[in-house]
Amino acid sequence: MTKVFLSHPPSKLAQYYGPRATAALQAIADVAFNPHEADIGTAALAALAQDADIIVSYRQTVGDAALFAALPRLQAFVRCAIDIRNIDVPAASRSRVLVTQASAGFIASVSEWTVGAMIDLSRGLSASTARYHAGQPAPAVMGRELRGSTLGVIGFGQISRYLCDIAIALGMRVVVHDPHAAIDRPGIAPVGLVALLAQADYVVCLAAATEATENLMNAAAFATMQPHAMFINASRGNLVDEDALLAALDAGSIAGCALDVGRAPDQMPSPRVALHPRVVATPHIGGLTPPAIEHQAMETVAQVAEILQGRAPRGAVNAEHAFRWPRQHTPSAT
Repeated sequence: MTKVFLSHPPSKLAQYYGPRATAALQAIADVAFNPHEADIGTAALAALAQDADIIVSYRQTVGDAALFAALPRLQAFVRCAIDIRNIDVPAASRSRVLVTQASAGFIASVSEWTVGAMIDLSRGLSASTARYHAGQPAPAVMGRELRGSTLGVIGFGQISRYLCDIAIALGMRVVVHDPHAAIDRPGIAPVGLVALLAQADYVVCLAAATEATENLMNAAAFATMQPHAMFINASRGNLVDEDALLAALDAGSIAGCALDVGRAPDQMPSPRVALHPRVVATPHIGGLTPPAIEHQAMETVAQVAEILQGRAPRGAVNAEHAFRWPRQHTPSAT
């Protein structure tokens, strides 16, 4: 029977993979589990997965050249997440190991978190609650309605499109910047980045993390925003210059910020940023709902099943270079 190593730490297994996916994986393969709570390095992972045909990988598990070289039996490295930046795909290809990624199952979840963040920032929910919990009186601060406000979204992927529809339904004006997307949906105005920053009451960062978007939100970007505007990052911490963000908050260049991601381990908000009194921070929970998690976990089960049938599964990123898995004969496989 095919041997699969599931790299999720024990405390993350139920919440980030789930019992239904675990049972489904065990129904088609001999599954071994990661016994270590701390992040496992390459040597430890190689030792644990020495007999594995397939690794089903937690999002923080690194797949580097040394790992693939140390596992001559390994056929596939199946990532239970979209983000594969910590997987050396060229090295996997050189070792003929198939790499896959999951699709977005958290479109609604992250969009709803973003709407909640906008409401929290606008009405001071977290700030008032913290004062009451501390036994202090909470001042009645004038809030702002989302209706009639301008939402500016950076990036026009699946989450952005879903969020924009919600915003329009709430009566918001929506502007979007994405130089790589055709934006022709009713109620959504495509604009340049500078124009978006200058007119949006809420700037929501949903762009992909690439070399081109590293520190996209820098000192110049924050200086372009309106003093009453709020910045919300639900994408990746790499897009934000944290020193510039803190400086903008301190100077009053922007009114507030909400973060579900940052530059701390596992894409968590950095503690020094989360500590700021005008920041609402959550520990990377935007996509942490049962439907969102189960979507990606069950997708890895389906990918393993496809690999066992010799077919390149949806989500394969290097099928043309990986030959260890028992794929069916096709012209490209000769």
